[in-house]
Amino acid sequence: MPTTTSRTTGWTTQDIPDQSGRTAVVTGANSGIGLVTARELARRGARVVLACRSEARGKEAETLIERQVPGADVECRQLDLADLASVRRFAESYEQDTLDLLVNNAGVMALPYSTTADGFETQFGVNHLGHFALTGLLLPALLNTPGARVVTVSSGMHALANIDMGDLNSERRYRRWVAYGRSKSANLLFIHELARRLKAAGSDVVAAAAHPGYAATNLQTAGVRMEGRRVAERLAELGNRVFAQSAEMGALPTLYAATAPGVRPDSFTGPRFQGWRGAPAPSWRAKWTLNDVAGERLWVASEQLTGVTYDALKG
Repeated sequence: MPTTTSRTTGWTTQDIPDQSGRTAVVTGANSGIGLVTARELARRGARVVLACRSEARGKEAETLIERQVPGADVECRQLDLADLASVRRFAESYEQDTLDLLVNNAGVMALPYSTTADGFETQFGVNHLGHFALTGLLLPALLNTPGARVVTVSSGMHALANIDMGDLNSERRYRRWVAYGRSKSANLLFIHELARRLKAAGSDVVAAAAHPGYAATNLQTAGVRMEGRRVAERLAELGNRVFAQSAEMGALPTLYAATAPGVRPDSFTGPRFQGWRGAPAPSWRAKWTLNDVAGERLWVASEQLTGVTYDALKG
């Protein structure tokens, strides 16, 4: 497998430090950016847990990584972020008392309206609440590990919409792209507030965010495929072929945030060129994702909605 290199001088997979002895959990690791992230971490020696909604597709990804990276230490475990009971089962099954890296990568985009098993609007439920719960449940292992990191994958499209604290589940009106933007803004607010709370607790765990720019993955086609909109699906596939960078390139910001020395808490890494493509670089983010009051309000609401409280950060 050739090294993933940006089209310009910059950080590449060759720059990933040795990960031997480290354990990573990557959600949505059966395809796209998650698969590349898991593979490259394993290539550098990490033990990687592939947290996948479909156990069958997760096993296929496990086999693929083992074929591409002989000797890779990877294991698939079932995790459905649209079901908090599944999130709890996954966390309970994690038997180690340390965890070096949690990559909150899985997500859905611009789906027709639906709800999770717990009654949350699906984009908000999967993209934010599921990962909020997972991170909180795995937090003791992260806090017990020197130099641990939490990386949440957001999107440049968070700029489409700020969160609406009065309508977190889009019950008054559902617009799929607005709901997506809100869920991605929630990702950034979560990392902002998590970084603040980790610092207040005196922890060296780094919470950071990343986004892939426009990368060719199945996210673009999932929603229109669910609705049977064949023309829109073909257009999305064409856009992936013509305009998007590869999943390998799209994974670089996540891998940078996860492994590069000196990554700052609450940083946001994306592709260098207009947030669209290229090597990892600091990325623009909307001012509302740096709002302390909004971050705290979302945090409190998320604890109430999921039932997961971050007691380890409360002294």
